Amino acid sequence: MLRYLLDPANAITILGILLSGLALQAVLTARLELAVAIGLWSMLADQLDGIVAKRTPNRGSDVAEIGKSLDSLGDMIYGAVIPAVVIMALGKGGLVATSLGIFMICAGALRLSYFSRSGLTGGYFTGVPLSYDVPLLAIFFVTRHRFPAELFNPAVMISFFLLTCLHVSSIRVPAPRCAMYLVITAFSAVSSAILVSQAMTFN
Repeated sequence: MLRYLLDPANAITILGILLSGLALQAVLTARLELAVAIGLWSMLADQLDGIVAKRTPNRGSDVAEIGKSLDSLGDMIYGAVIPAVVIMALGKGGLVATSLGIFMICAGALRLSYFSRSGLTGGYFTGVPLSYDVPLLAIFFVTRHRFPAELFNPAVMISFFLLTCLHVSSIRVPAPRCAMYLVITAFSAVSSAILVSQAMTFN
């Protein structure tokens, strides 16, 4: 099995999964800003692996199939599980936060299952991709100081409830192109640096 990780795209995918594991560990130690910062790089690995896969010559069909399954599992972890556990941690395991977290994980699994069957349609996703979740978390945490303390958690939870509904909706979202990948990379680099700085300050 390990030979499939010699493929460059699959190696990038497994790197993203390793980063997701580190992000989950950060949540368990109550370093939520750090968890979101690492989650951004896991998301970037997911964006990069597809580009590398398309540009890898003579890529075997078995390697591609393993990569497709591995990519879907990585998407589930960084796109649904990490945001869900961050929100559960924000809500300190309360009923609302826990219910929302479970809803996010279930919706993420359904969305990925649908995508694995239907894929892109004319260059468009059906439903908002899970890759929007961690960047939205990053925006909230970067701007956290601008929120009244009592409004931050409700704002996050309402926003993620709406976003989760959009994951399983019939809305059509265009797949990112070259310019968008540059924007995503720049956003992730800047946001993760700010979040790491915040994590160091708070600790």
